[in-house]
Amino acid sequence: MKLTLKVVNAAGIVLAQSNSGDEAFLVYRAAYSEGDSIVVETSQPGHILLSFDAGIQPALVFLAETSFTMPVPFGAKQKTYAPQAFLGDLHRISARRAAAEEVSARRNLALNPFDDHANSSLFPHASANVETRGEAVFAARNAIDGEKANTDHGFWPYTSWGINRDPAAALTVNFGRPVLVDQLAIYLRADFPHDAWWDKACVTFSDGYTTSLALVKTGAAQLFEIEPRTVEWVTLHDLKKAEDPSPFPALTQIEVWGVDAAT
Repeated sequence: MKLTLKVVNAAGIVLAQSNSGDEAFLVYRAAYSEGDSIVVETSQPGHILLSFDAGIQPALVFLAETSFTMPVPFGAKQKTYAPQAFLGDLHRISARRAAAEEVSARRNLALNPFDDHANSSLFPHASANVETRGEAVFAARNAIDGEKANTDHGFWPYTSWGINRDPAAALTVNFGRPVLVDQLAIYLRADFPHDAWWDKACVTFSDGYTTSLALVKTGAAQLFEIEPRTVEWVTLHDLKKAEDPSPFPALTQIEVWGVDAAT
C-alpha cells in the first residue's frame, strides 16, 4: 500500500507532503490557518492505523475509498478536541497499513476520533437526525470518538451526542463494510442532576434485526450481548427518557464490539 499525507490550505495548495510505502510520517512546521485540511491518500482501500495529531489517540479505521480529508478544527469545533490538539507550530501526522492480525482482532468497531459531518470515506462514521442546537460539542461524531469521561458536558473531554429534547432522535453508526458484531457498550452522559437518562432504547441492525435495551442511571458502561450477526450499520433509536425532572438525556459513547466479517 502506498501512503501519502498532506496538509492543504483553503485554496487547495499543498503546504506539506510525505509519500511512503506501508508507513508514512509528515512533520508540519507551521501553525495551521483556518481553512487548512489534513489529507491521507492510499493506493487502495483498506485498514490503516491513523494519527492526525499527537493530541488525539491513533485509531484503526477503514478507508473505503483512496482518500480522506479532515478540516483542521477552529473555534467551537476545536473545543471537541484536547486543548493541545492542532495548536502550535509543530505537528506530527502518521499513517500505517494495518497488520493482518490487527484487522482480525476483536475490537470496538465503532471507534473513529477523526470522524466529521462531511466524512463519506473513513469508517466508522456516525450520523444523527438531530444534534442539540447544531453545536459541535453535541454532534453525533462525539459518540464514537473514544472519549468516555461523562460527569460533565459541553467541552472536551466531556463531549456527547445531544438530542435537543427530541424523542424521535436516532443515531446511526455506519461501518462501511460488513462486520461481525457480538456486543454493544453504552455510556450514558452522567452529569447528574443536570442530566436525565434513558431507561429504554432500541437498536436496529442493517440486517433488519431489532432488539430492546434496558438502561439504568449510571455513568458506567452498560453491556449488551448480541447474537453474532454480520451487518454494515447499526441505529440507536426509540430513546425513552426516565422519570426525572431534567429534560437532558445524552449519549457519551457507543461501542460496537466484533471483528471484520471477511477475516
